[in-house]
Amino acid sequence: MQQPNIPAANTAETRDDLLSADDAARILGVTKQTVSRLIRTGQLPAEKVGSRWVIFAGKLDDYLVENNLVPEPPDHPRRAGVGIPTPAGGSPAINALSFFSGALGLDLGMERAGIYPALYCENDRKCRMTIQAMRPDAALIGDINRYDAAQVLEMAGLEPGTVDVMFGGPPCQAFSTAGAQRAFDDERGNVFLKYLALAADIQPAYLVIENVRGLLSTPFPLVEGGQPQRGGAFRLILRHLEEAGYEASFNLYNAANFGAPQIRERVVLIAKRGGGRVPYLEPTHAPAGECGLPPWRTFREAVEGLDPATLRHTDFPEKRLRYFRMLKGGEYWKNLPDDMQREAMGKAYALSGGKTGFYRRISFDRPCPTLVTSPTMPATDLCHPTEDRPLAVEEYRRVQGFPDDWRICGDVMDAYRQIGNAVPVALGEAIGRAIRADMAGRVADPRFEGFPYSRYKRTSDQTWG
Repeated sequence: MQQPNIPAANTAETRDDLLSADDAARILGVTKQTVSRLIRTGQLPAEKVGSRWVIFAGKLDDYLVENNLVPEPPDHPRRAGVGIPTPAGGSPAINALSFFSGALGLDLGMERAGIYPALYCENDRKCRMTIQAMRPDAALIGDINRYDAAQVLEMAGLEPGTVDVMFGGPPCQAFSTAGAQRAFDDERGNVFLKYLALAADIQPAYLVIENVRGLLSTPFPLVEGGQPQRGGAFRLILRHLEEAGYEASFNLYNAANFGAPQIRERVVLIAKRGGGRVPYLEPTHAPAGECGLPPWRTFREAVEGLDPATLRHTDFPEKRLRYFRMLKGGEYWKNLPDDMQREAMGKAYALSGGKTGFYRRISFDRPCPTLVTSPTMPATDLCHPTEDRPLAVEEYRRVQGFPDDWRICGDVMDAYRQIGNAVPVALGEAIGRAIRADMAGRVADPRFEGFPYSRYKRTSDQTWG
């Protein structure tokens, strides 16, 4: 695995150099006011010279190390002289671009399939630090709206017409069934359209879109007092792709069917330029070993061998632990004694739906439920099967498929958020394998005709509409 190359906090020749608050703010990627607060609270040692605070560069280095940070990277091109790795088997290098890259879950899966991005696009500060720590040689850009196709290619060091794969998972909140589903009336939905516009100009041979199930049903347009069309947002996406010369195949996939020890269902669309449909992803696992495949991987398998002394986690409030202690692995609030259920749930007791995430202890012998950005949110609890605590960051990392030495910059909550938002590495690898197989002209394996990729119906390009 490529080793992290963590840059120094600045280019000073010695670590006794003095930095201004502005310098420190630039290096940390925060405001000057935040630096002032860090100085005032003693988190960042500083000395006053005249009327100004100054920080020793070495002290700033110490702060970065102690807080698991690297200097905030500026947007930068691919490092000169660094080539794109060649896939195993003697295939030529594949030119790829990654957007909405996050902590690089999808990217790691693509790498395992032999597809290495020349450029990452990510606007979140802590995610950018993670990318810089783990993949410093590739290009890194921020706000997708600030770049056109020519600028993206220049930063990636690629010529027009040479991009093989462009992939990413545009922010899903605008399409989530748990939210307002504002689609393209949401700022996050608008970056989806920017992504499609960039693809139309860059013209990759393959374009990948990963998103939540709600993408298939989000109504659009949102006309006040009118009747928006169910699924209208996705129809608009498909129309954009068709106008740009792409044919799309898509399905709703459960990551557990590809070796992830997690029940996580996501829409994956692969569009191919110039006609022709990419076959569905090939499963590697099945719920109970159907089609001659191994059964789904379990949480127990995922976390085997972790050192308990190294685990980092938040804690449940004591008033909630009272109820967790009454539950066994695989149980949730409905397994509490009848007279305790209403007391434990409070106002949530009257909510409709199954409410299966409340007071949920996961099972060792099943895949983990979908990881979320915090394991202590009441409606999406992720409590350890036998211990009275939430899942640890290191368990999160294993469930998503990240290597144990994959550095996630920031504190524990930053790690939960970055890992919880990631695409399972195993699902990313399945996407990469499907593209590589199509490049090689291989056809779909007939064994998987009609395979139940998810628990929902009418979620593929053959059945949706």
